[in-house]
Parts: sequence; C-alpha cells; structure tokens
Amino acid sequence: MSIVILRQDDKIEMWRQALQKAAPGITIYNGLEEHPKDIIDMALVWKHRPGSLADYPNLKCIASSGAGVDFIFEDTSAPIHLPITRVVDPMLASDMSEHVIALIFAHLKNLNRYKLDQQQKIWKPQNYSRIRDFTIGILGLGALGAVLANDLVHYGFKVNGWSRSKKTMKNVQTFTGMETLAAFLGATEILVCLLPLTKETTGILNKNLFQQLPKGAYIINVARGGHLVDEDLLMMLQQEHLSGAALDVFHTEPLPTAHPFWEHPKVHISPHCASVSDTASVVPQIIENHRRLLAGKALNNIVSIERGY
Repeated sequence: MSIVILRQDDKIEMWRQALQKAAPGITIYNGLEEHPKDIIDMALVWKHRPGSLADYPNLKCIASSGAGVDFIFEDTSAPIHLPITRVVDPMLASDMSEHVIALIFAHLKNLNRYKLDQQQKIWKPQNYSRIRDFTIGILGLGALGAVLANDLVHYGFKVNGWSRSKKTMKNVQTFTGMETLAAFLGATEILVCLLPLTKETTGILNKNLFQQLPKGAYIINVARGGHLVDEDLLMMLQQEHLSGAALDVFHTEPLPTAHPFWEHPKVHISPHCASVSDTASVVPQIIENHRRLLAGKALNNIVSIERGY
C-alpha cells in the first residue's frame, strides 16, 4: 500500500523525500510522475488538480498537508465519502500567531505608513497607538485562533473571540453563534479572520459586516481569500469607514498584477506566507495516520463533512 502526493507547486519532491525518510517501508509517489494508481490508499494533497483524486480506485483516505481543506470540497469529483484529515500542528499555529502580531504592531506604530512615506522621501511623524488602545476581535477560535488569542493576552491586549460553537478561554471574552456577531463586531477595532472557509463563511467579510465595526477599524485576513468580498473592502476604505487592511490570502493566487490591492496605499499585501506547513513537524502525523489506516484504527484530525472543516 502506498501514498501519492498531489499538488501543483514545486514542493512535491521535498515532501516525498521527507515522508520516505520517515517511513522507508512505505512507497511514496510523486503524483506528477507515472505511478501505479491501483495500489494507492492515501493521497496527501494541497490544492491538487481538480479531478485527480478520482483516478485512484482503492483510495481510502484524503490527507490535507495543511490546516485547510476547502480546496478538497471545491473539487466536485473528489471522493469526499472517504475519511479526510487535516494538519493540526503547534508550529503552524505559532507561525500564524507571530505573523498576525507583527501586522498588529505595524498598524499600531504606523510602520506601513512610514514605508510609503520613505518611498516619497516624506519626513512626517505620526501619532502612534498603544496596546491598551485597541480591542482585538478574532473570527474563529479553532487551533490557530486560540493560540493567537492567548499570545495577544500575553502581550496585554484586550481580546474578544467569535466562533460557531461555544469556547471558553481565560482572559478572552467569547461570543458564540450568529446572534452574537453584531455585539462582537461592535467591540472590535482590529478584526482578524481565522475562520475555516465553508459555504456559511464564504464572503463573510463584506459590506454588511464592515458597517458593524467601529469607524476606523482595521482588517486582517490570514484565513482564505474566499472570505473577503474585495469590492466591499475597497468601498469601505474609500469611504474611510475602515482605516486599512492586511491581506495574506486572495481569491486568485498569485494575485493578478492588475488587481487594485497592489497599489492601494491602505492595503498591506503578503504572498500567502503567514503560516506554512513544515515537513519536519507535519510528516510524523501523516505517517501515524497511514499506519492507523492500515490497522483499521480511527484516524487523527478527521474533518467533519457537515461542517466542512
């Protein structure tokens, strides 16, 4: 029984070698090369070519190599009746938290504004903010959001969190369900989106949501591009209801060169790099799940088909 790696970037061989080194007894195939499809029982995937999962008649498990699985459900031919797993990794969560905290401090201390001024050779000190001046609201208190919330509390921020299911966290005010979303947004001055992308959350960062934030609120989206309605963000920035946005994820990646985000002075862009799965950290849980699969045991980090994450 074997594992195939299906992705469309240049990282297949890196993952194949890491898996092979960790489990010499398992044959690992590069999905872009010729390989026998009838002996594959696990597919390790990341934004694979749509339709490619249907090529494996004896597939028993689809394993995402990252925390996200939305791309699997977007593949209409994917055998989603099979177990689907995702990565739950402390390193992934800490990397994400560090990235978001860096963005928050850049906003508080006007670093993005000064970078623009530098390009124009403008010397103009700005009034800066302090930790106590802002309440951070986190949309999504899963594995990533919970780590970020705790780290922000450690720095001294006031932190609120919203989630679909009830969560209890020390020193974090939590909100549960759509009926509490308005109250959560009304108290949020920096909004961080860390939601999974599902049918319910697609387009959630829209004009209606932005209007419920206090004037001058700042948006950080490090979840998925599909959460954001780009035109609504641009409109609310133009109307100065929002003070700016930091975006790490987009509907199309790489972001098309003609997209208005590139040259917008209030939009900070990073190339989907906030948190990247590290093979050394992730490979052991992939191998463990493969062993469980062969032994008929319950898999770790199973995705709920109903919830979509």
